[in-house]
Amino acid sequence: MVRALSTLVGAVFVFVLGIALWGTVSTAITEPAPPTAEHEFHLSPREAGLSSAGLFGKFDLRQVQRGFQVYQEVCSACHSLKYVSFRDLKEIGYNDGQIKTIATEWKIEQPSVNPETGEATTRKNLPSDRFPSPFANDVAARAANNNALPPDLSLMTKARHDGQDYVYSLLTGYRPQPAALLKHFPDAKTPAGLHYNPYFPNLNLAMPPPLTTEGQVQYQDGTKASVDQMSKDVSAFLTWTAEPKLEARHQAGFASVIFLVIFVFLAWGAYKNVWRDQAH
Repeated sequence: MVRALSTLVGAVFVFVLGIALWGTVSTAITEPAPPTAEHEFHLSPREAGLSSAGLFGKFDLRQVQRGFQVYQEVCSACHSLKYVSFRDLKEIGYNDGQIKTIATEWKIEQPSVNPETGEATTRKNLPSDRFPSPFANDVAARAANNNALPPDLSLMTKARHDGQDYVYSLLTGYRPQPAALLKHFPDAKTPAGLHYNPYFPNLNLAMPPPLTTEGQVQYQDGTKASVDQMSKDVSAFLTWTAEPKLEARHQAGFASVIFLVIFVFLAWGAYKNVWRDQAH
């Protein structure tokens, strides 16, 4: 009796679920959702063409260093790198002396407490310190950025689909709203204080264009600092901050594939050797 009742309840549940599913599907077919500005005008990221892309990608350390310079001189005014330490820069070619100088001269110092008075103060950065946030807290960050909270950039290229291409496209994607968008979606006009960018999911973001003019950063290696070049370079740097062991992972993956191929041939040979007499 209990089993029959349980079966009946389950059948009713499946029946009701089927009706609900059919209603949803039929409504989606007969009354499709109206197109939105985001759906019609959002663009997929353009390829940045970085050397770290692909199965055998490797970091161009000169480019990563240029990207760090862009972050240092432009992006660090608003964005933090809370998961990266100054001493991590050794992995991209800086020596101990250079790292110590960068940490000591960094424009934002580490928050600290005076042991004698207990009052909040600051101290010079050490190589072991992580990059300090440019704002004391989220409230201060919002107050300085039109109530928008600048995201931490440490893992940005891992947090976004096609992250390195996304960062590059976003930085080079600012433009006026197209006339076609305003014609078909008059209510989608970019609000005051925001900036149109078709590579951003909702088309409008609070961050103004950070890279606007050629030579905005004077590269130490003499590379011509066009907006496109600076955007690629900082994308390369943020790819490294998000995945500093990328090259080791690629090498380990390639070695694993080679091992598996060899193992398959060895297993096939063993099989043929063990069962060679069974065919007679």
